[in-house]
Amino acid sequence: MTGQTLDPARGVLPAATPLNRRYDADRLAAEIRALRASPWRSQRSIGQDGMIRESTVDWTILPLRSPGGDPARTDAGGAGPVEHAATPHLARAPYVAEILRGFPTQLLGVRLMALGPGARVREHRDGKFGMPWGLVRLHVPVITNPEAYVVIGGERFHWDAGRLWFGDFDRPHHVGNSGAEARVHLVLDCLVSRALLELFPDHVGDGLADRGVVLAREPVPLSAAELRALRCRFAMPARFAEWSEEEPVAGPAETVPAELTVDDRHGPVLNVSGAPAFGLVHVGSGEFRLAGWSEERTLQPELTAAEPCVRFRVRKAGAVSESAVPAQPVR
Repeated sequence: MTGQTLDPARGVLPAATPLNRRYDADRLAAEIRALRASPWRSQRSIGQDGMIRESTVDWTILPLRSPGGDPARTDAGGAGPVEHAATPHLARAPYVAEILRGFPTQLLGVRLMALGPGARVREHRDGKFGMPWGLVRLHVPVITNPEAYVVIGGERFHWDAGRLWFGDFDRPHHVGNSGAEARVHLVLDCLVSRALLELFPDHVGDGLADRGVVLAREPVPLSAAELRALRCRFAMPARFAEWSEEEPVAGPAETVPAELTVDDRHGPVLNVSGAPAFGLVHVGSGEFRLAGWSEERTLQPELTAAEPCVRFRVRKAGAVSESAVPAQPVR
């Protein structure tokens, strides 16, 4: 379903479009130039099997929000034990922090990404980063030049500084910088909300919320007693843990031993094969998304039913697949 989030006017989202939000480009640039004295590290990627090797291109990162607020993580993060949180670097960027506080949706990772002069990143796709999965990756160019470009789905763009931009990075794309100075963008990974969709131009955003988009719900706190009542054991479909795969790897009947426990610090935890694998975020009605991820996949314990079970849901572009397995409550 690459690039197939629907648009009322064109049938699909545009490759890229400016959003209805601008920031003070000079103020941003001054703040980020001061941060260039910090140690920026090479870009890395992550999937459900762990970290992928560092980029060999002159492509460096300073994380402002990362899993658990780890200042050394240059990857985007993903479903895992903890939610994203501010790193110590963000405390040195008060204007960026102000921008993030006023953002109209829940933020996951936020990174400053610098592409060196003469550098080019090969064509690739940002797997499962698109509206069909409830995630978008937005850019605010901070330090740029006319020779810095992004090519998405064969269309070439130069994005102006201080403007918030959407790019459909689910499509094949590559970026390059033929200028003499590093190009630096503020890159925000976001859950999709109705308020965020309102920033899109009218010809793109009208009706988009009802057309193949996984919308995020705000987290809903639970009491200590409600959390304790979640504890249970079950055989989980192995495919449910495959958050970074677009096509299933495990067999349809394959299961792994799983348990819902409660961590005093982080709340509910999904343990897989005896180890903590995912934090859980309650989004209402007893349903939970995975920490660091969207509602692309959720689980819902139903332990007071006549036959206790856990329901699993996986969403994509308006379609929902659901399964349930028996559960043994733990008291």
